[in-house]
Amino acid sequence: MENTLHVEQRGAVCVLTLFRPEKRNAINDELLGALELFFQAIPESARVVVLQGSGEHFCSGLDLAERLAKSSQNPIDGVRHSRRWHRVFEMIQYGEIPVVSVLKGAVIGGGMELAVSTHVRVAERQTFFRLPEGQHGIFVGGGGSVRIPRIIGAGRMMEMMLTGRQYDAGEGVQMGLVHHLVKPGQGLAHALELAERIASNAFLSNYAIINAIPRAMDMSTSDGLFAESMVGALTRAGADGRERIQRYFETRKKTPEKK
Repeated sequence: MENTLHVEQRGAVCVLTLFRPEKRNAINDELLGALELFFQAIPESARVVVLQGSGEHFCSGLDLAERLAKSSQNPIDGVRHSRRWHRVFEMIQYGEIPVVSVLKGAVIGGGMELAVSTHVRVAERQTFFRLPEGQHGIFVGGGGSVRIPRIIGAGRMMEMMLTGRQYDAGEGVQMGLVHHLVKPGQGLAHALELAERIASNAFLSNYAIINAIPRAMDMSTSDGLFAESMVGALTRAGADGRERIQRYFETRKKTPEKK
């Protein structure tokens, strides 16, 4: 794992660093496997993950050189490879703890698919987004056709893939790809600050937020409302939730109201 993915524990926050700077952190089979191993067994003390890229870029997507060397005439091999990406990125999106990504430089193709599987996205101003699959004669395979249109719309995604157009970080904010825009070099510090804030939330609430909201989008209105009631009841019934609400009211009693 250490060859392609560095792991650093900072209290309740676990910092993951994609470590292939010479390849702009392109995802090869080894890096994908390292991500899979980590998210299969996240340290019990971790409450938030911060995901970043080494060097000047977040991730330039699929390692095309490796894919070309391993290309096969059997289409099922391509299906298996894509489904592995799906499995790993689903572990990120629907895991037990939130993931904050630090975006900088290239967020291209599979790198963009990885980014949108995270829950909070911090981008430095030099960040740029591209989906060049149309120019490469391929198609997205890491869940992008499902996740990306839900953020930027199907029309925008088609335009990006057809034309290869590049969008900057400011445009990423407008499209919903970026939640927090910061100056170059400030991404990690800002992400760690957000992560500490998120880690202070109730564990069960964080779990419910990252798992229930995206699933509710797939449901009918009636089913979504029922699921919301069930999940809300579970979080309120938890010991942590009861204690936090009690502390809130005790604090209110001690704090005089302003007239």
